[in-house]
Amino acid sequence: MQGRADIQGREISDMSKQTWHDGTWETEDGLALHYRDYPGPAERPAILCIPGLTRNVRDFDPIAEAFAGHWRVICVELRGRGESDYAKDPASYAPETYVKDLLALFEQLDIGKVVALGTSLGGILSVLLANVLPQRFAGMIVNDIGPVVEPAGLARIRSYVGNGGSYATWMHAARSLRETQGHAYPDFTISEWLRLAKRLMVVSNSGRIGYDYDMRIADPLEAQGNVAPADMWNAWNALPDISKLVIRGELSDILSAATLQRMEAEIAGLETLTLSRVGHVPTLDEPEAQAAIKSLLDRLA
Repeated sequence: MQGRADIQGREISDMSKQTWHDGTWETEDGLALHYRDYPGPAERPAILCIPGLTRNVRDFDPIAEAFAGHWRVICVELRGRGESDYAKDPASYAPETYVKDLLALFEQLDIGKVVALGTSLGGILSVLLANVLPQRFAGMIVNDIGPVVEPAGLARIRSYVGNGGSYATWMHAARSLRETQGHAYPDFTISEWLRLAKRLMVVSNSGRIGYDYDMRIADPLEAQGNVAPADMWNAWNALPDISKLVIRGELSDILSAATLQRMEAEIAGLETLTLSRVGHVPTLDEPEAQAAIKSLLDRLA
């Protein structure tokens, strides 16, 4: 099964009037993976946005709206998500394959140095990628993930990933999200739930609304029981000497306060931000999150 559309290099604009270019790059096993490229000054590093387990390029709309134009912003979709091809073998939905796919991105696109911005799984991949290509990284922003993935949070993720489901209207989709993720966003209004639904879901050819990923991404998660290599502390401690920011949701069941405290003590040059009354994962349109990201980027400008 393949992704939904042929998106070779269109020029379109969103409601914020930001213009982007859609394109693809090819993996070593022949998949065409989708990226969205917002132009910015060539002399600055690009912001390379890598989404979480079930997320897509729309997850980074707040980043593009805030920083595109001042910075080049490249948002990628991992295999099996959004408009990227679905994998022929679901066993390839694994961190080691995602890293190979992203290495192919660096080889095929002229992106120079980057500031990686990774959400959850995307944060894990950012760290692993920086271990392999340290010379290409100018900075790193990690959204609600660390060297330890809490078992309770992982169990919750395993309970819903791959279950599918479809909805007749966006309001039905938003209310379903509120039922399953209300713990993470206790202060969301219905308009915010609608906005989140439109980031996570898509209208199918049948007219029903459903999640925008291959349900088989759950297969390796069920078989292996984890989303990351067993010991990430070494990978974090091996990061190059670059600006590093970790954003944590106060209510997160994936990145604990204790893990963040140990990270602050052990990882040189690490800045952290904890957002109140937010769980896994922060949406990155929180004013405090955007201010912290801007502060890191300003030091690299």
